[in-house]
Amino acid sequence: MKKVFQILSNAATSRHRTCSKSLSRFLSWRQIHSDPSQLASFGIAFDIDGVILRGDTPIGGSPQALRKLYDPSGALRIPYVFLTNGGGVPESKRATELTKLLSVHVLPAQVIQGHSPFKNLVPRFENELIIAVGKGEPAAVMSEYGFKNVISIDQYASYFENIDPLSHFKHWTNQLARYDKCSSKEKGMRNDPCSERVKAVFIVSDSVDWSRDIQVLCDILSTGGLPGKERSSQPPLYYANDDLSYQGLFPTERLGMGAFRIALESIYNRTNCKAMQYTSYGKPNPSVFKNAENVLMQVERSTIRHHNIEQSPFKTFYMIGDNPLVDIRGAKEAGHPWFSILTRTGVFKGTKHILYPADMVVDTVEEAVDYILRRESF
Repeated sequence: MKKVFQILSNAATSRHRTCSKSLSRFLSWRQIHSDPSQLASFGIAFDIDGVILRGDTPIGGSPQALRKLYDPSGALRIPYVFLTNGGGVPESKRATELTKLLSVHVLPAQVIQGHSPFKNLVPRFENELIIAVGKGEPAAVMSEYGFKNVISIDQYASYFENIDPLSHFKHWTNQLARYDKCSSKEKGMRNDPCSERVKAVFIVSDSVDWSRDIQVLCDILSTGGLPGKERSSQPPLYYANDDLSYQGLFPTERLGMGAFRIALESIYNRTNCKAMQYTSYGKPNPSVFKNAENVLMQVERSTIRHHNIEQSPFKTFYMIGDNPLVDIRGAKEAGHPWFSILTRTGVFKGTKHILYPADMVVDTVEEAVDYILRRESF
């Protein structure tokens, strides 16, 4: 009997110690979320292509890396955003795609795409006819921003007979049928766009049909927005980014929006007296990084558990990218408090870039996150 009592006593003592350890861990975890000194004093901006994904495939341990930014309950504990020059779909749809691919909950507010700054131009062009160019859903992107009179270049070109002299040789039957269906529906809803002046052109994402798009854009830009009419002053032209190349699924880099801009500009300037005027957004523009700072602060405010805690300024912003000419250059030109980290899973494959050396070079995004957590003692 004495032996049985001793066994029960030892078991009770063991349970007490286990409960004490669990309680200690719980209190320690709770303190992290209630003690202002334990709140993250830094934020992270991730490039997507070549860092987080290649095509639709996660790379570099990206799902594991992102999960380290959440607490055991699934709540975000370290604010981060995706800062990409890519796009072509609304931020809400991109957030849903990333959530599925990476197995973490991504908010639309955490997605900053190359064309995101276009929303700032709504007050100027809200009711004006504008043309949206690029793959994906360029018109849907602009409509979601608040532009009320937007047409994709696919639909716009369909209104003009013979505007693309090579259309008969392009056998994209399924895609063309879809565009024809959409344009036919819109024809009954709007005035004839052939007689309506285009007030601005937005290159939302990479052009799918360079020959047609360059031809149609030269017509729009050289005639003041009325293709087929007399020459007139050029309407405003905006690019979501100026990337010469990017890392896709093919082993070597692919030509990007910057290459398309060079082609269009070269042809336009050779056929017009005045040089083409344009505005480019996206990395490495310092204003993009300044906007990312503001978004990270907003993400931080939305994830603080105790709203009576006064928010302190971030001490460091981390940019994790794969392109020295875009990601690292942008972080360096943005200046303090940006810290640049270069991965070898995308465009960059070396040890140190001569023109724009990163503050830190790692193999993968998971290594980058681990380095940040060690550096921040978080």
